[in-house]
Amino acid sequence: MAAQRSSLMQSHQSWTDDLPLCQLCGVGSAPNCVYGPDGKGTQSHPNEDGHFCFSTDCCFLYGVFNGYDGSRVASFVSQRLTAELLLGQLSTGHTDADVRRILSQAFDVVEKSYFETIDDALAEKANLQTQLPEGVYPSAQTQKIAERLKALEQEVSGGATAIVALILNDKLYIANVGTNRALLCKTTSDGQNQVIQIGRAHTTDNDDELSRLAQLGLDPVRLRQTGLISGQSSTRRIGDYKVKFYHTDIDVLSAAKQKPIISEPEIHGGQSLEGVTGFLLLMSEGLIKALESAHGPEQVNQEIVAMVAAELAQQSSLEAAAQSVVERVKRLHHDAYVSGRQRAPHCGRHEDMTLLIRVVNYTLADGSLTPTQGHNCIYGFIALHHMSPDPAPPSDPAPLCVCAPPLSQSPTATLQSTNTHTQSSSSSSGDGSLFRQRGSQAAQPDETGRVPPYVDFTQFYRLWGSDHSEGQGLSGDLGPQ
Repeated sequence: MAAQRSSLMQSHQSWTDDLPLCQLCGVGSAPNCVYGPDGKGTQSHPNEDGHFCFSTDCCFLYGVFNGYDGSRVASFVSQRLTAELLLGQLSTGHTDADVRRILSQAFDVVEKSYFETIDDALAEKANLQTQLPEGVYPSAQTQKIAERLKALEQEVSGGATAIVALILNDKLYIANVGTNRALLCKTTSDGQNQVIQIGRAHTTDNDDELSRLAQLGLDPVRLRQTGLISGQSSTRRIGDYKVKFYHTDIDVLSAAKQKPIISEPEIHGGQSLEGVTGFLLLMSEGLIKALESAHGPEQVNQEIVAMVAAELAQQSSLEAAAQSVVERVKRLHHDAYVSGRQRAPHCGRHEDMTLLIRVVNYTLADGSLTPTQGHNCIYGFIALHHMSPDPAPPSDPAPLCVCAPPLSQSPTATLQSTNTHTQSSSSSSGDGSLFRQRGSQAAQPDETGRVPPYVDFTQFYRLWGSDHSEGQGLSGDLGPQ
């Protein structure tokens, strides 16, 4: 099998081109962007994200990869990881423990294989560095060496974070390395939409990660204060030879007794999908950060789910729904920047954004993708962030209900943040007409790139104003500013 993998990976044509794509999945993406003073955006570097979505006779495999300092690692991982998982390694007879072991081994093999591909370049780089004399006026020869060293550094630098979902035996497994995110939205028996974030980002804000690093001899207080490690927030990543081979040269990592930045995935599952109706979302860090920058981090999960539910009820394909959500986040981020308001300083740029939607027991009706049951989704959360102060970051993620109350109920009831692992709920009613008023026709943007609102929020803003007119200094005009 190893020889088979090697032969496939050395082929000029991607062997994954022959794998059947999953038809229950759609992907949307947008490149990075930096805004100028006039609000116009320009792409600062080539897109570094990657993704895959495959189906085989025994399983479904999905992944979203966030590359940095180039796309080489993300591209390699998306290719090689499939070779380590879809060439007979998985079978319906495997237990949960077997699957977790196979996933973990796959990530380990992929990173080792990646470093093997840059071994020669690293050796050449080390050799050339010894040929550069110190304190000598640059000559033509030293200039040539310096240019070669620069080219080699571009070839070997960079890394990637990864979020991978596997569905086997009607069970969901999530393997996470880094700062991407997985959300599972489930329709409960009483007609609620429950959103569950599976796992947490591997950063210095994660107490479990700080504990792991502290056991290696590092100072958790200093790590939390530092935040970024070698330019990245992730404490787990694939590739990035500097933090893997030369961590002793990095001040904040120098005291570590073992390699502190690892590629070992945190694996969750299997979680049964039997009888589940809903959808799974895999999101790159760029998408999450863009929405957090525009509205603050407190309700990002609920906002994304609300947007996805709205687009699934409007668009004629999963691909169109995913792309529409990404474009919507992109517009929200841009609008927050040009508004010049409270969140504007956080929105000068955004990184590449990728969203993967995988539906679970959704049905096709009249050519449109619609939920099997209707709900009043809280799309109003998005408008509320224009008016609310900067929220504090949430603690450990918890399952949250994202169904809106009837408009006769105070909208503040749904804004009570819960940072525990208990489930919260609110009333839900209706037949889904809230998001089906325009049928399956996709919303058309105007000349500014915006689309008309799905819902008239006049009554919502009136209720919000009656609850918050005192003590918050809100004017009578409570619509989007």
